[in-house]
Parts: sequence; structure tokens; C-alpha cells
Amino acid sequence: MGEEVKVIVFALGKEEYGVEVEKVRTIERMQPITRVPKTLPFIKGVINLRGIVIPIIDLRERFGMQGKEYTENTRIIIVAANELEVGLIVDSANDVIDVDSDTINDPPEIVGGIRAKYLRGVARVTEERLLVLLNLGEVLSKSEIIQLENIEE
Repeated sequence: MGEEVKVIVFALGKEEYGVEVEKVRTIERMQPITRVPKTLPFIKGVINLRGIVIPIIDLRERFGMQGKEYTENTRIIIVAANELEVGLIVDSANDVIDVDSDTINDPPEIVGGIRAKYLRGVARVTEERLLVLLNLGEVLSKSEIIQLENIEE
């Protein structure tokens, strides 16, 4: 048995994704987002969270999925990606689970239309339940990170 990886499970549509707990700062309810002009469409703007300005990304749009109305279940997962705190809008954040690193396989080239570079792997949680693990470093490209860093100024 490999080592246990603690992940926060969140949903986009019918798919379940995971991100390592140590990369997550906090999970917030949806709140008003201040638009920022001349940013990429999936960058929704910024929020002020306890005095820190955090850029917010809609993960559905980032992955080329159909947009969806935000609901009571919509959450913003604040993560640390490449020395930058970013909020990821997800349909819901459901769970914290331990994943055995031995159950994590390399991602197929495309999972649900999402290119493999965004994914760290796919973990088999149970016979029927697969969890797609995000590669946060790839969810934002270098040029997008520069654009987000400029938002904060």
C-alpha cells in the first residue's frame, strides 16, 4: 500500500475531481466578484477575502465546459498554485477523503474533454467511483499567472 494522499473532492457537472488538501487554503461560499477588464473569459474577477485580493477562475469555463448558474452549492476553493492564491469556482465541494497513492493512475489523454496536462492522475476510490486529480500548476499557464498577478496591483 502506498502513502495516503488527503484530497478535497469537488464536482463539476457529473464528474468528481480532487485537489490535495495541502494546496487548499479555504473553501468559501459564492460571493460577489469584482470584474476585471481585459482578462481571459474564464477569469471572473477578484474577491477581497479577509484583506487579500484573490483572482477567481470559473473551472468549468477553464476546462471548456458549458457554464452553469451558480447555486447554493457553488463553492470557491481557494488554492495556492505557483506561489499565487487563486479561487476556483466549482459546482460543489463535497468531501475530504484519503486516496492511496497506489490507486492513482496516469490520466488518459482526454478525460471528459479535459486535456491530460491539467490532470495529475485518476484515482480509483471504489469499484464505481473514480476521482480525477487536478494538476494545479498546469490549470494556469505562465501567461495567465502573469495576468492574474497584474490584477492584484
